[in-house]
Amino acid sequence: MQTGSIDLAALPTFTPDQWEGGTHELLLHGARITVQAAPGTVDTAHEADDTAWNSAGITATADTQVTVRLDVPLGDAAGFWHPNAGWERTLPADWSPWRPVSLVDSAPVGCLYDTAGRTMLAFAADRTVRQTAVRFGVSEEHKRFGVWLRFPLAAGETFRLRLAAPGATLAAALRDLREWFATLPGGTPLPTPDFGRTPVYSTWYAFAQDVTAAGVEREALLAAELGCGQLFLDDGWQLHGDGRGYAGCGDWTADPVKFPDLRAHVETVRAAGLRYTAWIAPLLLGERAEAHRTWARFAPHYVHRLDCRILDPRHAEVREHVVRVCRDAVADYGLDGLKIDFLDEAVAYGAAPAPEDAGPGFVADVGEAMALLLGRLREELRELRGDEFVIELRQRYTGPAMTAYGNLLRAIDCPADAVANRVRTLDIAMLAPGGAVHSDMLMWDPQGAPEVLARQVHGALHSVPQISARLTELPAPHREALAFWLATWRRLAPALTGGHYEPGRPDELYPQVTARHGDQWVVTAYDERPVTLPTGPWQDLTLVNASTTGRLLLEVEGPARRVRIAPYDAAGRPGPELLLDLAEGLHSVAVPAGGLCDVSEATG
Repeated sequence: MQTGSIDLAALPTFTPDQWEGGTHELLLHGARITVQAAPGTVDTAHEADDTAWNSAGITATADTQVTVRLDVPLGDAAGFWHPNAGWERTLPADWSPWRPVSLVDSAPVGCLYDTAGRTMLAFAADRTVRQTAVRFGVSEEHKRFGVWLRFPLAAGETFRLRLAAPGATLAAALRDLREWFATLPGGTPLPTPDFGRTPVYSTWYAFAQDVTAAGVEREALLAAELGCGQLFLDDGWQLHGDGRGYAGCGDWTADPVKFPDLRAHVETVRAAGLRYTAWIAPLLLGERAEAHRTWARFAPHYVHRLDCRILDPRHAEVREHVVRVCRDAVADYGLDGLKIDFLDEAVAYGAAPAPEDAGPGFVADVGEAMALLLGRLREELRELRGDEFVIELRQRYTGPAMTAYGNLLRAIDCPADAVANRVRTLDIAMLAPGGAVHSDMLMWDPQGAPEVLARQVHGALHSVPQISARLTELPAPHREALAFWLATWRRLAPALTGGHYEPGRPDELYPQVTARHGDQWVVTAYDERPVTLPTGPWQDLTLVNASTTGRLLLEVEGPARRVRIAPYDAAGRPGPELLLDLAEGLHSVAVPAGGLCDVSEATG
């Protein structure tokens, strides 16, 4: 039977020949690239138009299965980063399992780095849509680190690899690779409207599924006053949207009790100054939905944890249905965009055989099927709204290829976990060639001190924050602190979301993030290591003390500086300004824990 992808279960986690030579071998930036395929079925070459010798191509002369190995000496390696790394940021062994990557599941990208945070092997592949099997790890016998990619290659088809020059930081290497991704066919990022880069008020952690038009409208007024530019209506707005499960998903019409006139409600919120986006999970099909009777035969896979079936997007009928329900929601309710959830569940059909009754338009590969679906949806929404619409995508489908189909890229759910929000948003941001990176929704204990709220903001600081609390019920100190941090974020947004990041080593969970845009600098210190002041001229420097100590260590290089420091505590209350002469060396400066200070060069 025909299958769309590699059956990972059939691939052994380790084989003695995985370190052997292949039919072809070449070198790029000190990395050995070995191609294993049937003799006479592939040709390899450096890319002719790549004068920097950063890229190589593998072209099939006949249909074949290809395994590509990239390997380098182990040296002082400290960890391996990839888009789905999660908390796995150190060095696995070379008997680690194969894992799939595709359009809706990570991306064929990885970076080996050393103890100084410098890259040793940073690679990307152009196989961003169709599923590829990937594995990586340290060889106990060879004292080398290897990455394997396995995939079918049709006659005449070329697979391309890009390597960034070693020795750069992780962030610099990923900038090189993401720019390359944007040049690939179909890789042009979807434009992001200005409102997509403004703070969001989300209903999810504030209301869960107990959401109503009146309740949302009350929150919207305060959210607009605080500086939010968007409202995201999450799960619960739709018919049968209750019970924290998804057995009611599939019809995507408004609950007439919660939202008797959803379009009028949307207009009310927009009049308050907020653009309006609604949650939808169009691949989910629950038995309580009317649509279940018609579409269950196209959804054979049942997920117990979700209590629903998953529509199989390989069917042309399913793709047409999903595009139609999404378009109708935007058109019928006057929405500015969609928050599209659970697209990664499509991978359930990755290695599934084609059904015997597959009709015209059936596409065997899930990634290709999802590219067709999302491309069609993009064009339908463009027909409705021009480029003034947003599509939010969530990890793990926030790889660089997905920026052609979505322009808001959100961290996967991490309620009240500021560290996870920090790590996940930076992981997305360093690789995304377009779009606006959004945090997971911020929630915190309303009975806690303002420092508790500030810590959640710090975790989302280098992304667009999504706020999800009952603003009408917040104690005054929390509302004041939230107003301060949102105002601060808007002031620093050019550097925080549009500048160059240098966050440090991934295995240290990005302990200090330096962001710069023009003359605006922001350094967020999550631990007590020294902050090195910029050596060149600067006009706008903000230091955020996201640690739990009441000081920042400043390291001055070069000539002495006279600076003015304006501190604020976690609640946004200003402290007395300091005028300091900073000679070369290390200095301890009092800055409240959870607060910040603005630093300027003093004159005279």
